[in-house]
Amino acid sequence: MLAFNLFAILVLFQPVISIDVTQEEGQSNLFGIAIVHEKTQPHIPTMVGNVMKKVMANANGISIKEYYIQYDHEFAPFGEDEQFCAAMFEGVSVLLDTTWIDSRYLASAAEEFGIPYFHIDLSVQTYVKLLESFLLARGGNDVVYILPNYQDADATIYLLITDSYLRAIVFGELDGDTVDRIKDLRPYPSFYAVIAGTMEMNTILQKAIDGGLVRKPEKWNLLFTDLQTDKYTLGDDFPQMNRLVLDSNTCCILLQQRFPCICPDPFDPMDAHLQNVLERIVQWFIKDPIPLVRASNCTPESQQQELLEHAIAAQTKLMNEIAAMAEFWITPESGMLRPNLNLSIISQPTNQNTTSAAAQPPPATTIGNVAKGQIVLVKNESLQPSKRFFRVGTTESIPWAYRKRDPNGNILRNSTTGEPIWEGYCIDFLHQLSVVMNFDYDLVSPRNGTFGLRDADGKWDGLVGDLVVGEIDFAIASLKMTAEREEVVDFVAPYFEQTGILIAMRKPVRETSLFKFMTVLRLEVWLSILLAIVATAVMLWLLDKFSPYSAKNNKDAYPYECRKFTLKESFWFALTSFTPQGGGEAPKALSGRTLVAAYWLFVVLMLATFTANLAAFLTVERMQTPVQSLEQLSRQSRIKYTVVKDSDTHDYFRNMKNAEDVLYQMWRNLTLSSGNDQAQYRVWDYPIKEQYINILSAIESASPVATAAEGFRRVNERLDADFAFIHDSAEIRYEISRNCNFTEVGEVFAEQPYGIAVQQGSHLQDELSYFILELQKERYFESLTAKFWNNSARSQCPNTDDSEGITLESLGGVFIATLVGLALAMITLLGEVIYYRRKETSRNFIKVAPFGNADKPMARDGKRIALKQKSIAAVKHLLDLDTPAKALRGATTTVKINTKKEKPIPKEITIGNKFVSAAEKQQKLSYIAIMPRNAIH
Repeated sequence: MLAFNLFAILVLFQPVISIDVTQEEGQSNLFGIAIVHEKTQPHIPTMVGNVMKKVMANANGISIKEYYIQYDHEFAPFGEDEQFCAAMFEGVSVLLDTTWIDSRYLASAAEEFGIPYFHIDLSVQTYVKLLESFLLARGGNDVVYILPNYQDADATIYLLITDSYLRAIVFGELDGDTVDRIKDLRPYPSFYAVIAGTMEMNTILQKAIDGGLVRKPEKWNLLFTDLQTDKYTLGDDFPQMNRLVLDSNTCCILLQQRFPCICPDPFDPMDAHLQNVLERIVQWFIKDPIPLVRASNCTPESQQQELLEHAIAAQTKLMNEIAAMAEFWITPESGMLRPNLNLSIISQPTNQNTTSAAAQPPPATTIGNVAKGQIVLVKNESLQPSKRFFRVGTTESIPWAYRKRDPNGNILRNSTTGEPIWEGYCIDFLHQLSVVMNFDYDLVSPRNGTFGLRDADGKWDGLVGDLVVGEIDFAIASLKMTAEREEVVDFVAPYFEQTGILIAMRKPVRETSLFKFMTVLRLEVWLSILLAIVATAVMLWLLDKFSPYSAKNNKDAYPYECRKFTLKESFWFALTSFTPQGGGEAPKALSGRTLVAAYWLFVVLMLATFTANLAAFLTVERMQTPVQSLEQLSRQSRIKYTVVKDSDTHDYFRNMKNAEDVLYQMWRNLTLSSGNDQAQYRVWDYPIKEQYINILSAIESASPVATAAEGFRRVNERLDADFAFIHDSAEIRYEISRNCNFTEVGEVFAEQPYGIAVQQGSHLQDELSYFILELQKERYFESLTAKFWNNSARSQCPNTDDSEGITLESLGGVFIATLVGLALAMITLLGEVIYYRRKETSRNFIKVAPFGNADKPMARDGKRIALKQKSIAAVKHLLDLDTPAKALRGATTTVKINTKKEKPIPKEITIGNKFVSAAEKQQKLSYIAIMPRNAIH
């Protein structure tokens, strides 16, 4: 088919010729037209009648007889229809088919009777055909048509059945029930197409918006069947919608006028098309008259075969002429006469780039035309390609997929769609897949269940159940590949490393106490040590006091200065002996030394015991977990443990328990058999440990949790580390990377891969597997794993490794005791200073003037005193304690010394100009000398 650029076509004016036919002998001017229409087209007779009046106004000399036949689809063959037989009895020259159904019955009947047959489209099918060309150019493969009434819907459905390349679903009216049905369509349609007039278009779109259908405006394609598009009210709100509107030159083409022309208001393209067809047929009849074909009892007459062959040849010639005219469009598939409707494509231009993601989208503009099924675009413009759309199932599982929440725990929703906002490993992975595979998607949560469980009737719920019934296209979540699931769905290549089951526990909380070193020994031991120190000190004081061989009682043996073991010194000796500093000088008596030797032995043993117990105590404190494997966990009863109810982990322990039960039954039947060959299997005890039976029993007794979050919460609440949570290893390690309190126990067991699940036989399986392998080559999954399993947060956790050493919390009391000792020392110093000053203040001091100033008497209160006599008197007073001090204070001119009790000056005191030492005669007195000096300052 040739492609016409209707912008470049100039339609020449062709005046309608007034025809006057002169009737010759044997020739008739009667023209009989049989017009066939649908039951749902009651307007066709009126429409044809109005057009026929316009045609007959310019066709003089002929008379046209019209026969209207209402076609019944259920009645066949058409040649036996009563209305058709009545028309054939009167005589028919041309059969004009205006139905939208398959024309084979009508065409075969016309051929049988030798009547020229023309199939003309006056329905919505031409619009549908043009819109389909536009959707195919966008790469679409499925579409939902929305029509304003059921009559147009029927015509559209029949066209799609006979001549369409799209998978399509058609709806005649848009109401609440229709909106719900469109929402439930699976798979999700790639395009929506609405064909209606402008006012009907506004109504349909408003209902679609209110019903929540317009979630992706770029998927909506609107075709307007009139020229009143200026009354379209939603163009500014949804510029992403693609619009096909009748171009202004369409009116000129159909009216056979030059461009530009003035279109009448209102203008119906189908009326103009019908008029063009009838004019061409009438002109053809005038140029080459067609005889009337009559038949009685609907039986064709054989003598008219030559004339009929001439009529068929003339029909073929006319069809070729019509095909070359600009106002017609004849598709080679059907031979139907369609109007040449030139549609302008109004969409957002693709050659404009916004500078920012937040910038407003560009307004819609004309980017091309659609004419005769061909797309002609403006230079540098292109149609936005179609994106496939999938419904992707997922369910919450941290960190794979989870709904985003605010600090209060409320689910955050998209402001436009109202749907929850999802995050996680699988969500990022899905977004990357949508980029490399070029598709759009909606996230769907299962209505019942989570991942998928099979009930007693064999029905599945969760993601697996949604895949089985076709609710979703594929499922992406932490879905493990199991044999049961592979019976009903298919899995693609694994996207994550092997995962399995792991045990999570809380690290034991250390009791923080600054005086924890004191708890190494019990209180009664500390009291016994204190009592031993007191008893030793008292015994040491008594032995030194009463022993005749002590340094105190045996001065002849010890003439030099020795340590006196008073009660205070004895306590100090006992206390210092308890330290590596030592007690100092030991007693001299044998009894005292025996006591000290026994006490020292006690001190050595006690210090060694304290040191050993302190080291053991601090070592035990740093132990993190009391169990190191699943086997150890199953053999103890102090630590409780559980799993998520009905999870894959729960199923694993159930299956292992069932396997142990079956194996036990098989072993019992084998050993109890009466055959001789089974004797070698008979042992006293069952050779297989019933480990999983005990584990499942402990899990059921601890009540399985509903969600993984609840399981981690229960573990975190047990400060004594007496609860364990058995769950998926990837999720446990994710929680450990975020919570410093958790630690993993043992090794991973029951390893299985994660995979994307699709429907059995789905075409997506190979495509998804290919792109997953491509992403693996690009090391995409390694970066994604590093994003969610980021252990950098654990660098902020306190170090609890065995090589950490003793913490300050454990031995902080030692430093506090030292600080208390320092504080007591300072307090004692302060007390000593205060006591000394008070003692010195209470003593009497006599001021002695130097002899060098004796000749210079001092003046005080007008009185003079002889300093030399006063100094001598003061010295004598020191020797005589009975001399009152008042005599010195009250002396004025002369100093009178009390001579009540005179004592001679001892020889040890030298008063004079020569120093004589007195230490030779009296050892306790070093010397007392008053030396005269000439100048004393």
